[in-house]
Amino acid sequence: MGRQHPASRREAIADHVLARGEAAAAELAERFGVSLMTVHRDLDELERQGVVRKFRGGVTAQPSGVFESNVAYRMKSMRHEKAGVAARALDLIEPGMAVMLDDSSTVLELARLLGRVTPLTVVTNFLEALTLLSTERGIHLIALGGDYDPLHSSFLGVACVEAVQSLRADISFTSTSAASAGFAYHQEQHIVSVKRAMLDSAARNILLLDHSKLGRTALHRFAPLSRFDLVLIDDGAPADARRELDEHKIPYQVCTVGDT
Repeated sequence: MGRQHPASRREAIADHVLARGEAAAAELAERFGVSLMTVHRDLDELERQGVVRKFRGGVTAQPSGVFESNVAYRMKSMRHEKAGVAARALDLIEPGMAVMLDDSSTVLELARLLGRVTPLTVVTNFLEALTLLSTERGIHLIALGGDYDPLHSSFLGVACVEAVQSLRADISFTSTSAASAGFAYHQEQHIVSVKRAMLDSAARNILLLDHSKLGRTALHRFAPLSRFDLVLIDDGAPADARRELDEHKIPYQVCTVGDT
């Protein structure tokens, strides 16, 4: 591969890592025809932007207990499982409802389906969902403002929390990074504050989880799983994760994942 402008090369490196999940620095240096020192400078900048995180000898786009993946990676990860959960969630929505959506890639799969159940009022802080639904007929769209966060492609902060608190939705749909021992967790406190406000501003709360989130923890407790009226998980959830939900008396349903 020929040499590229640094900004273009960093974008290509990010695309490569986001597609594969992780990569070794030496591999990236060879692939992009630059020195290892140049690659590390590029990775330092991508880490500063929140796109990836470095580890010894390489870089990853995958989440950890304190790092949430870039939205581009999250939108590609576990797509079939998220779609299966979203299809079941759609059954819980009736025309005329006010529906609140968080900024998760799982709930975005539900947003893709909302044109089938109109008229609706949809409230969200997620720019991806706002863009997707902005041309959908039969949907009255309310954008929750605040500080724009490019890592999550959403609006957050005190202004967003106050905007959520000023509304009352019929139902909210939320996802999160991890769930275990009867609690939902997330890596970032400013995300947690918005999600908690959404729980308090809806008459009914639904948590959507693909099975990769089960049995994991993150830095911040978001809420007890019992705080949700229903937890939807895909059929890839292992038996021990289901037993844990049963032991904590969490109302949940297992959603079938289709072939497409």
